[in-house]
Amino acid sequence: MRLADLCTLRVGGEARRFLLSTLRDELIQAIAQADAAREPLLFLGGGSNLVPVDGEFPGLVLRDGREDVRVLTLQEFSELRAGWEQPSQGREPDTELHPDASRGIRDAAAVVAKAQQFAAATPSCVFLSVSGGLAWDRLVEFCVTQELSGLEALSGIPGVVGAAPVQNIGAYGGEVADCLLGVTAWDRQECRLVYLSAADLRFGYRDSLLKQSRLQVEANFGTPQFAPARPGTNPATGRWIVLEVDFALQRGGGTPVRYAQLAGALGVPMGTVVSAAQIRTAVLELRHSKGMVLDPDDHDTWSVGSFFTNPILPVEAAAALELPENAPRWEAALPGRAGEVGVKLSAAWLIEHSGITKGFALPGAGAGVSTKHVLALTNRGNATAVDIQALASHIIAAVQGAYGVPLVPEPVIL
Repeated sequence: MRLADLCTLRVGGEARRFLLSTLRDELIQAIAQADAAREPLLFLGGGSNLVPVDGEFPGLVLRDGREDVRVLTLQEFSELRAGWEQPSQGREPDTELHPDASRGIRDAAAVVAKAQQFAAATPSCVFLSVSGGLAWDRLVEFCVTQELSGLEALSGIPGVVGAAPVQNIGAYGGEVADCLLGVTAWDRQECRLVYLSAADLRFGYRDSLLKQSRLQVEANFGTPQFAPARPGTNPATGRWIVLEVDFALQRGGGTPVRYAQLAGALGVPMGTVVSAAQIRTAVLELRHSKGMVLDPDDHDTWSVGSFFTNPILPVEAAAALELPENAPRWEAALPGRAGEVGVKLSAAWLIEHSGITKGFALPGAGAGVSTKHVLALTNRGNATAVDIQALASHIIAAVQGAYGVPLVPEPVIL
């Protein structure tokens, strides 16, 4: 199986081994066997956040084929998670990555309490438990057709449900963290199923404990141990592999519009409560206009969406840049600094004003900047992974040279 056939960038070589399974036990067994054999593992979702290698992936590529959605009452949800309230067996969880990780791993009391609080504040609430392999937009479409609100601003985002919490996907004023209660995951270090509540996932802007564990995985291990990765290692898959995700949503009602561009598209003031169906329609139209909805006939959508995250800098560092008044900026929490506020800059603005235009391409390369949106790097039809990475490096250097701001790629680059 070629990774090019599994990823939205349509680049990448063969996988040495590939398995698609609709059985949770089979998925877990395949993960455990690969780890025990020290075989590189790529747990692949929708392939929409990955820049593969052009050569062979020297291990197992594993895909979750389950697509179940369970709609639950508060009592049903509480009973479903009651089994997680018993103390964990085996050795104590490693809390080096996050001092509160053990609390989420040992029990699910926090998530049940959060569900109860949500139900008290929102009498029309509904709880969902969703298999990780379901396409994300199919979940959003299902919710909107069932008049469940909370996820509609995330319409049209490619990928699968299990991958959504890893980078805390977000768009148009919403993030997956807004509605997520917790995840059931396989812990590769503890070799067991665990439950992690939203509080323990340490969500941030396009970040989570799950993502950080990917950046801290040793490439070759017997019993997996997660520590800062050595240079040159392959951070394909992190410590926790998400198998199911729990959400709390509202039936009926609507959602306040929290993004200026979306408010403009809807023709309403910011903060107006709009139905989930209206928001979904407007978001899909906006994403289509930017080439951010997958279309096999549109090479601008042969991408991973936004390739770079918006930089968040300390207030003093942002002020020292002396950016012009028209440069977009917003207050935002500083990553890794609880309670500290920084300044979020627009990666798109920085790219455009460093001389990179829509449609830009390096000479002779098959990759180019989208003709609709400078944040998307695209496969114009014959690109290689090397072409994509060369273009990304050129853009990073251009922004660094013009403004001294380092851009950080959003996708996993193997």
